[in-house]
Amino acid sequence: MRIALALLIGIHGIIHLFGFLKAFGISEFNAISQPISKPIGITWLLGFILFTSATVLLLIQHHYWWVIAIIGVVISQFLIINFWSDAKFGTIANLIILLGIILAYSSFSFKNKIEAERASLFENSQYLSQNIVTEELISDVPPIVQKWLTNSGAIGKPLTSNVYLMQDLQLKMKPEQSEWNAARAEQYFTVQPPAFNWSIATQMNAFLSIVGRDKFENGKGEMMIKLCSLIPVAHSKNHSKVHQATLQRYLAEIVWFPSASLSPYIKWETLSDYSAKATMEQNGILGSGEFHFDAEGNFKKFVAMRYQDANAIEPTKWTVSATKIEERNGIKIPVACEASWALEKGDWTWLKLKITDIQYNVKEMPVTNPKTKNK
Repeated sequence: MRIALALLIGIHGIIHLFGFLKAFGISEFNAISQPISKPIGITWLLGFILFTSATVLLLIQHHYWWVIAIIGVVISQFLIINFWSDAKFGTIANLIILLGIILAYSSFSFKNKIEAERASLFENSQYLSQNIVTEELISDVPPIVQKWLTNSGAIGKPLTSNVYLMQDLQLKMKPEQSEWNAARAEQYFTVQPPAFNWSIATQMNAFLSIVGRDKFENGKGEMMIKLCSLIPVAHSKNHSKVHQATLQRYLAEIVWFPSASLSPYIKWETLSDYSAKATMEQNGILGSGEFHFDAEGNFKKFVAMRYQDANAIEPTKWTVSATKIEERNGIKIPVACEASWALEKGDWTWLKLKITDIQYNVKEMPVTNPKTKNK
């Protein structure tokens, strides 16, 4: 779609060049039957320069190509109005380009919003990595949690203050969906206070994309999905069910930074030799879930009764299962997971994810890298 739009803008720009050539007697431009003065010819040239520049910037995926393009559309439409009888069909091209500009601006605005939220997240968090995880520090949690922390390699390493990670995803939007949608996600966590900001982008087809952002901060959750970064599809906030669901999600995802299990806002209870219940409280919001491990202390699954959305009457059994455990940056974590809801008609596995990059205790918010890498 980007290439097609760039081609349209480029051809539209070249047509403007002929207006300049006709004004200065360099070449005939029979599509415009009226004479073109030299000052107006310069304006046609300006349209060509702006559209050509926008084409190049779009092809190299520069964030601000749309700024140049919208100036070009305004100048182009001014010329079309002045030569309406001959140039009126150029309005169609301008409208298509304008639609592309609107979508590009929406994407730009959405990304800026997320970046501002993440910058605030980092600014408001405490840096804990001056403290080291010791055997004495883990002595108050259940034995299986101690075994998990030891097996993960957390002992002797700094407490995790924040986490940056990237994921490759496979999604099923509805239980009846047969094909998986590929997506990529980026997530930031802080531990004190507990918070996360997660964004996702997926392409439904050649023309339609979906972006989303979930966040948990100050004990409150928010979920947002937009079509083409522009049209709201879902937006849940200011609801106790959403707050609890996002808190439980945070709790499940500490498996990627195990030392967060020692945080004062998480209370542990032994369930069996290989399982323990964690209850988390933040600003009056309470949520819990069960962590299950194998005999070696590897994480197997997290199970919680969780609301699917703000409209859910009752919570549904939600399970996150590890499908692959590997070491990343010195910590053994589940690098591949599946998430499912237990519905009346059977389990709906709606998400498969793979961690492609994870960084701990970063000093500043990382810049998104379009190329993922394992660490």
